Amino acid sequence: MEWSDEGFVLSARRHGENAAIVSLLTRDHGRHAGFVHGGAGRRARGVYQAGNLVQARWRARLSEHLGAYQCELAQAYAAAFLSERLRLLALTAAVATLDRLIPEREPQPRVFEEFRGLVEGLAADGDWHAGLVRWELALLGHLGYGLDLSQCAATGATEALVYVSPRSGSAVSAEAGRPWRAKLLRLPPFLRSCGPAGMSDIVDGLALTGHFLERCARETLGEGLPPARAQMIDALRRDAAVSA
Repeated sequence: MEWSDEGFVLSARRHGENAAIVSLLTRDHGRHAGFVHGGAGRRARGVYQAGNLVQARWRARLSEHLGAYQCELAQAYAAAFLSERLRLLALTAAVATLDRLIPEREPQPRVFEEFRGLVEGLAADGDWHAGLVRWELALLGHLGYGLDLSQCAATGATEALVYVSPRSGSAVSAEAGRPWRAKLLRLPPFLRSCGPAGMSDIVDGLALTGHFLERCARETLGEGLPPARAQMIDALRRDAAVSA
């Protein structure tokens, strides 16, 4: 068995003295792991940093085997973010979330392309925070936990949608949600339009997507989200507090 594909490095775990088990999000083969000889060595360390794009060749005797990777670096995204702490934390959180939640060896071409868009947005100048929230919202849809933000679950109204039910994932209007507002999740306006988003809106958006990503992780894996995501949100809150 052999195939070639492009993929983003999700993780590289040391195996033995110099080898590594590398997990890639590939365009045509989904999340796929493989053994890399020398993958934990000094020369390969820069290639297998989480978030980097590589050209990969995978070989195995049988399709169900772990197999071995040979990879060439295509784009060193991780190194580009070394001086951008928040962007690097966002990249680290995103790859850890994918490595935790995406089913193994299931083709996910849309997930791959949307993640490419996220990484390119992080690498570009300008505001990337809203793109991160929208990316997580789209990821929920691919995982089967998509939210319905089009109309109020209680009344069918399409205006003044300011909450989301933490149980159903459906939008709730201000009037219908007033009696239960303490138990509802806030729906930041930018997720219903193309308008600007303040940092409080970004934090609310990440709280919204995080609630359902956590549910997905608990229900499918029996464990929560990776710590990298909480670390990224804590850093965003600290940065917002300093800016304020």
